Amino acid sequence: MIDPRAVVDPAAELGEDVEVGPFAVIGPGVEVGAGTRIGPHVVLRGQTRIGRDNQIFQFASIGEDPQDKKYGGEETRLEIGDRNRIREFTTIHRGTVQDGGVTRIGDDNLFMAYTHVAHDCQIGSHVIMANAASLGGHVRLDDWAILGGFAIVHQFCRIGAHAFAAMGSVISKGVPPYVMVAGHPARARGLNTEGLRRRGFDSEQISRIKQAYRLVYSSDLLVKDAIMQIESQWGEYPEIQRFVQFLRASERSFIK
Repeated sequence: MIDPRAVVDPAAELGEDVEVGPFAVIGPGVEVGAGTRIGPHVVLRGQTRIGRDNQIFQFASIGEDPQDKKYGGEETRLEIGDRNRIREFTTIHRGTVQDGGVTRIGDDNLFMAYTHVAHDCQIGSHVIMANAASLGGHVRLDDWAILGGFAIVHQFCRIGAHAFAAMGSVISKGVPPYVMVAGHPARARGLNTEGLRRRGFDSEQISRIKQAYRLVYSSDLLVKDAIMQIESQWGEYPEIQRFVQFLRASERSFIK
């Protein structure tokens, strides 16, 4: 299953049924789980662990040194889960010792062509990054977040679960769960209600989220007062708890 024109270091660990295309390069610190397919001209470097049944398409560069001037050759890691699709020319870099030393990606994500995941990013599962979307260092993308094509996220920002960023969005602050943003700079444009329906949220859950959103974005309340009112009315519901927890952690630095 390994093309004879590929260069695979003897110290690399490849699981059962791994496919490696021509001219791919796999370094000594790389571990690849069973059933993963690595296309032609892919480069896998560093201490990089990749799970099962991933697809990595041609010319992707995975596990390269961070693009950080503070990086001095320290041993850092990249961890990728299962069933991810990593399309052409995607770049995903390892972590830095200034953070936790690891870039981490969950399961069932889609990274379209030319996307970039910088050092120390933490990405959940079922995330979509459309063509040429890019993350600065230390960004966190929670489960089911979607970034449209050419969206860019400033370092240290967090994008909440089920959030949606339109094509070309320039994001320099956090995006709360469920919220849609667009623009340069990005501004809140409502809720990702269609995405919530597709993921099984019922009408009552969506109604509660809408009311909580309005208190934060459409009322005259201070954020802290809006949070208190949201908790007093719907604080027992998990979808509201997720929203409130994000706001509490990002009270002064989320997109309004």
